[in-house]
Amino acid sequence: MMKKKLLPVLVWLTAGLMLSACQKNEEGVGPAEQAGRKLDQVTEKTGRELAKAAEQAGEKMSEAAREAKMKIDEASDTAGEKMEQAGQKLKDGDDKSEEDKAK
Repeated sequence: MMKKKLLPVLVWLTAGLMLSACQKNEEGVGPAEQAGRKLDQVTEKTGRELAKAAEQAGEKMSEAAREAKMKIDEASDTAGEKMEQAGQKLKDGDDKSEEDKAK
């Protein structure tokens, strides 16, 4: 018996919810359309924020690459100078050996 009384109440509640979901506001926009618009706004904002973050990340990566190139160039220059110095020391040592042999 309880089921017979509960069924009409559930039908009325369901119908009421469906009607309220279909009602439009003063602009002629229903709740589903309002939710869709809000979702579009959030999606658009998120897209802009992601694009901005990607651009910033790209800029930081470019800066890091420039700095790494500068450090590599400096290290290469330093290594080249050290090799030249070592070569000069070897040459100076060979020159002294030849002088010693001549004596």
